[in-house]
Amino acid sequence: MGNKQEHRVLVVDDEEAILELLKYNLEKQGYEVKTALDGVRAVDIAKKFKPDLILLDIMMPRQDGVETCRQLREIPELAGTFIIFLTARAEEYSEIAAFDVGADDYITKPIKPRALMSRLSALFRRDSKKKAVTNKISIGDLVIDRTSYIVMANGREVSLPKKEFELLYFLAQNPNKVFGRDELLHNIWGSDVYVLARTVDVHIRKVREKIGEEYIKTVKGVGYKFSLN
Repeated sequence: MGNKQEHRVLVVDDEEAILELLKYNLEKQGYEVKTALDGVRAVDIAKKFKPDLILLDIMMPRQDGVETCRQLREIPELAGTFIIFLTARAEEYSEIAAFDVGADDYITKPIKPRALMSRLSALFRRDSKKKAVTNKISIGDLVIDRTSYIVMANGREVSLPKKEFELLYFLAQNPNKVFGRDELLHNIWGSDVYVLARTVDVHIRKVREKIGEEYIKTVKGVGYKFSLN
């Protein structure tokens, strides 16, 4: 992801007025945009379009945004795709459910186009800086390849959504160093993204389920560390 013109964005919402508003503002910023009115159609388009970013509503006909996100995160080609929920639902359980299925951010409506465009620009800038430092970390039976977003654990390839991968990579870059939840939120999600501290716990749990319990340790009352022991 270099210039804005290279970024592909899929917008998913059951309100045509919102689709038109976001499509207009995104294209004005130079993004290539496709839209979908429901989750089923969104998954079909995403497989072919391979967007860099998906803006996803929660309450939609045929298939809601949470289930759509879950299906999108099962597509290996979309492992590096950002998924941001745009929703009128502000309940904590909805936000937790969104991050539990692999969302990168959660923004409540009404949408402020200029603020959203600024937020997306900052997101892509951070991502470009991270990708400039391409690296491969090999520790025991675990290989984390930042260039291809591939994780190998005990000889098998493990599929991790973008934020789970970045969380694992960050901890593995700093072995045996303990990070609190707030530090991890700042380093992985950024200071301009407002997510719950519990989000870190959810992502840690999911990473452990996929690569094993032995790598990421909980330091009670403090946070988490990547253990070499």
